[in-house]
Amino acid sequence: MNITLGKYQGYDTVYHKIDARIKLVALILFMVSVFLSYGRTSMYGSYTNIFMYIIIFIMMLVLTLTSHSGFIQLFKSLKALWVMMLFLLLINLFLPGRTTGDIAFSLFGRNIYYYTIINLCYIIIRLILVLMMTTVFTSTTKPMEMTSALEWLFYPLKFIKVPIHKIAMAISLALRFIPTLIEETNRIMKAQASRGVDFNQGKIKEKIKALISLIIPLFMTAFTTSGELADAMEARGYDPDRKRTRYKRTKWSTQDTIAVIVLALYCSAMIYFAVQRFDVTDLFPGIILPKLSN
Repeated sequence: MNITLGKYQGYDTVYHKIDARIKLVALILFMVSVFLSYGRTSMYGSYTNIFMYIIIFIMMLVLTLTSHSGFIQLFKSLKALWVMMLFLLLINLFLPGRTTGDIAFSLFGRNIYYYTIINLCYIIIRLILVLMMTTVFTSTTKPMEMTSALEWLFYPLKFIKVPIHKIAMAISLALRFIPTLIEETNRIMKAQASRGVDFNQGKIKEKIKALISLIIPLFMTAFTTSGELADAMEARGYDPDRKRTRYKRTKWSTQDTIAVIVLALYCSAMIYFAVQRFDVTDLFPGIILPKLSN
């Protein structure tokens, strides 16, 4: 299993040099833009959302390639989502839902509507976009910079006595150890396979036993690693309750200003399209699309 989420890639690109606070705010705004509704309520309205998602996907694709965020590994990691996508497909296809619009096909005597298929595409595209955005952020931001950015974002909570440094440190460590746990999982699976454990074949009872033989050593390794990390931090004099100082202070640069301007233009455009609620069929009047509602 290959996954790049949480793993810093040390390349010398413009995205690596941008202030981590800007990248964190950009990540949040990108995610918000994914969950906005752009099309007006009509028989073709949902196609507008898909059209906007494709535009965002192209932008994130360019960003992923130019920042060397592991494009191939990113889509290899999507293999882990196939089971969830299949589960969502079954839910959307067979549970009672919206039954308006044109019928796409019939399966086991049940009509499957185009609206259901488009709704499933919503979920899949959103999952892919969120994964791409998070991967770009974690692969271009060092863990300590990530911690500082999270502290800066949570700073208003400090006035109501919320331990923002502890929260930021916990989140950054959790993201940092995702690839470590994935590598440990691969190592345990290979060790168990060499002992005759088969994770792919056999009855359900045998698969559960094989899964237990993977989960228990993984949990033990996670607890051991976390204990060693806590001891190492304590041995180096780390005290989360003390006032923190910074060895390196971030300086505002020209690329940060340009990044803020680009981000402001992107947010303005997304808000405009969300408020305007145009219909994609107005842009392509010659294309006939199936009706999603009556």
